[in-house]
Amino acid sequence: MTTTRPARGERLRLRIAAAISFITFSAVAGAQGDPRVGLKPGLHDAGEAARNMELVAHRPKPDGFFNASNPGDFAFANSDLAFNRRYVFQGGYHGFQVWDISNPRNPTLRATHACPGGQGDLSVYGNLLFMSVEQPSARLDCGAQGVADTVSAERFMGVRIFDISNIDAPRQVAAVQTCRGSHTHTLLADPKDRKNVYVYVHGTSPVRPAAELPGCSGLPPEQDPNTSYFRIEVIRVPLASPKDAKIVNSPRIFADSAGNVAGLWKGGAHGAGTQETATTDQCHDVTTYPALGLAAGACSGNGILLDIKDPANPRRIAAVIDPNFAYWHSATFSNGGDKLLFTDEWGGGVGARCLATDRPIWGADATFTLSKDRKLTPAGYFKIPAPQTVQENCVAHNGSLVPVPGRDIMVQAWYQGGISVVDFTNPHNPQEIAFFDRGPVSGERLYLGGHWSAYWFNGYVYGSEIARGLDVLQLKPSEFLSQNELDAAMLVRFDEFNPQMQLRFEWPASFAVARSYLDQMARNQGMAAGTLAQARRDLDAAEKAAPRARRTALTALAARLDEEAAIAPDQKRVLALAEAVRKLAAARS
Repeated sequence: MTTTRPARGERLRLRIAAAISFITFSAVAGAQGDPRVGLKPGLHDAGEAARNMELVAHRPKPDGFFNASNPGDFAFANSDLAFNRRYVFQGGYHGFQVWDISNPRNPTLRATHACPGGQGDLSVYGNLLFMSVEQPSARLDCGAQGVADTVSAERFMGVRIFDISNIDAPRQVAAVQTCRGSHTHTLLADPKDRKNVYVYVHGTSPVRPAAELPGCSGLPPEQDPNTSYFRIEVIRVPLASPKDAKIVNSPRIFADSAGNVAGLWKGGAHGAGTQETATTDQCHDVTTYPALGLAAGACSGNGILLDIKDPANPRRIAAVIDPNFAYWHSATFSNGGDKLLFTDEWGGGVGARCLATDRPIWGADATFTLSKDRKLTPAGYFKIPAPQTVQENCVAHNGSLVPVPGRDIMVQAWYQGGISVVDFTNPHNPQEIAFFDRGPVSGERLYLGGHWSAYWFNGYVYGSEIARGLDVLQLKPSEFLSQNELDAAMLVRFDEFNPQMQLRFEWPASFAVARSYLDQMARNQGMAAGTLAQARRDLDAAEKAAPRARRTALTALAARLDEEAAIAPDQKRVLALAEAVRKLAAARS
């Protein structure tokens, strides 16, 4: 177990640097007239603003999934997304919707399934759909009548498993009960275990009575070592028989190496002028990265790093504290696994937290570097630079990486702050490179609304709009992102995508990938101008050459680039370019 926390002076330096960076960026944005400021309010006719991305489709909520008299009704709020080939599954408090995205610019509603029970976060694996359930009113049978009794065999809190082989008629095949329900969950497909899939369950509700679910205990750990707090649950799902899914472990990832609940934040403020944070006895989200054998937990008062090589027995190996965070909400690894971005859900997502008077490092992203020996070191912060109104809930929320080779770019939702695209390749100075935003749901009062999540999937950005429906957007080339980089990103395709189970990006041999690195070095002066121009000419000529001549030319170019790397300002990227060129030389024409 490793706990890394910067010295007091270093923490102060980071906070000041982040604040200065934010103020500087805000001043620039203001001078240029950020179009997000002062947008017209409205549920379906709000003003819109975009920079370097465009809205290509919007679909409103279907019948039965909204309350016409209260657009911010929690009972009908949209939540998270999961992707399976031609479908995007949109979760919500009332159930889930299935959209056919065969043509992303013209999504069509394929099916809806009413099943109230909380925010209804989803994951999908093959013909199985997993759904989080946390509200005490939720029923085993998905009924809308609720559960009134304090103790009831009809209550369901945990993870539902549906068979979606018939997409129009999902069939519940298992319902795994847990003591604190499932606020969110995370899928883990272990590359070494093809017979099972694992689900990490993150419960945040009060503990159920033992009379309803045996083994549940709401006592503190000093009174009951088997307390239902300070743990997550691990469900193992046999793919050949998902009805036999069951909890196989309740690991206490909050405990130290001796098994004591220790070493993590005990709650309260971090000092004068800092955030008030709850005890770290729960995780809001855990992001697994199977290719690395790691997971990152955003766990109330701490960020936690886990070893998941044994999927049924995740083990804590590092933890960090940040006095600027109120509630650690979610985490995203860089593709190479050398950085982590955590989000702070200050205000729980229902408050107006992007006001001009709010501290810019509260309710923000925090970036950390991750060393090979698994130590986390704080690096920087990012918060959207455009202030929002008192009628707009706004805080850092869910997002995913955009597969641009050589860069760490994330598209992210900020509730009614809209969607932002941030480059954290330099974790000490994250920069916004694109955005999309709407005006508030109402100009008179704050309604829950905005984008719950925004994810890149096979070339498009999909946004789950809490009050309004589903958005589809596309990034556009700009001074921050070239057409070659977008073309390279389009090469990365997945059949399935569950954002809390991060997949490693790998690019095929492509001239677009090689040109992406050239564009990046032109942008950051990573190679001498003359050498870069010659590399472009050589690459263009090789692309037009016959197969044998192409291989010869590309092999020679790769060798020259290897030599150039020794003197280039951006050695790492030159070597990446050389490898991309070498890959092209080895590819069949």
